[in-house]
Amino acid sequence: MIIRVIRSLSIFLLLDCAAAWPQAPIPDGPAGRTLRAWLEAFNSGDQAQMDAYCRKYDAKQSASGMMSFRNMTGGFDLLQIAKSERLHLDFLVKERNSDTRAIGSLDVRDAEPAEVIAFGLRAIPPGTSVSDLTFNIDAATRARVIDGAIRQLNESYVFPEIAKKMEEALRARQKRGEYDAITDGNLFAAKLTDNLREVSHDKHLRVDFDPAKTPDRPASAAPSKDDIAQYHKEMERMNCGFEKVEHLSGNIGYLKFNMFADPEFCGPTATAAMNLLANVDAIIFDLRENGGGDPKMIALISTYLFDEQTHLNDIWERKDNSTHQYWTLPYVPGKRLTGKPVYVLTSKETFSGAEEFSYNLKNLKRATIVGETTGGGAHPVAGHRVDDHFMIGVPFARAINPISKTNWEGTGVEPDVKVPAVEALTTAEKLAHEKLNAK
Repeated sequence: MIIRVIRSLSIFLLLDCAAAWPQAPIPDGPAGRTLRAWLEAFNSGDQAQMDAYCRKYDAKQSASGMMSFRNMTGGFDLLQIAKSERLHLDFLVKERNSDTRAIGSLDVRDAEPAEVIAFGLRAIPPGTSVSDLTFNIDAATRARVIDGAIRQLNESYVFPEIAKKMEEALRARQKRGEYDAITDGNLFAAKLTDNLREVSHDKHLRVDFDPAKTPDRPASAAPSKDDIAQYHKEMERMNCGFEKVEHLSGNIGYLKFNMFADPEFCGPTATAAMNLLANVDAIIFDLRENGGGDPKMIALISTYLFDEQTHLNDIWERKDNSTHQYWTLPYVPGKRLTGKPVYVLTSKETFSGAEEFSYNLKNLKRATIVGETTGGGAHPVAGHRVDDHFMIGVPFARAINPISKTNWEGTGVEPDVKVPAVEALTTAEKLAHEKLNAK
């Protein structure tokens, strides 16, 4: 499916690292203590410490996600506390692996421990001052954002009747004054997201805030040359999401990738990875940290597993009541792994397009799914600008599997072999060895 809206900023990993900056002092208080705990866990590079932080302060985050982000950035140095309140902080950090700076916002509960309500990081353009990116929202802004979000939902949300229910819920909360005291944009976006999901239970649906002004461009407008260049640069730095290709003992192939990127640019990377594993006797796809992506990349990688064109998935769009079919491709470069055992590793963080890949192969009986039940997001999403600083990601379509006639929305993909995510790889290796040795 479409890549889910990224909760943390995209960072460009540069080769030459800048010297560490002196850390700014962190104020005492609930928000300050939580920020200190996050920085210590994040910068430690220790997954156990990150897991302890997530369990204590922020169950919405995962240790594996933090570790991937930390590997990209090298950690953060705290440069400045821009706004300090007992339960809220705005702060400026700098990547240790580059000169990229980011503005952060943290809101916590008034409790011990002070659990995270909302947390955001966004890269800021060079030369931008923190004062340009920190400001309060007022009643007019809150009303405008609510009106705009409701309008986009009624126009595009995949289930019109649920869009109406979400409108009714927001209007009722607005009338009761539940949003009146919120002056922070990130906190307002997080609150609206939670309230909309309480009705829809749709994990793709979210409201986002950006303190930098969002360009006023029609949703149908083609990406600019600068946008395309930036995307290509980011994909190069991230190797299109492909993290590891290995030959394990017993001639078992292992491929870990964390997104299904656009094959128009990233197809050669995917092809290279699959060709490195062309002669394995079994293959393991590690999607435990994969958040989704482009259906066309799903089709490209899936093609290596079939010898004939195979119907993978359909996507129905509300707007024009149309259905788009997705099949494996008639041709891919290199050898195919037809008939070779396939294992797919999943976790609760496996989401969207990664779930589609797993669900498709499970229903086609082409793979054994090993790990945890996935996140449960089957609706493609499109971003819509609400005003200069707010946008809403609206799911506009739904997947329909040609075999099950349904999808994994809200339920996730159940693994064939259910084990904790940390045990999935060793379990899959064992299953593969047993199957190969039984021949």
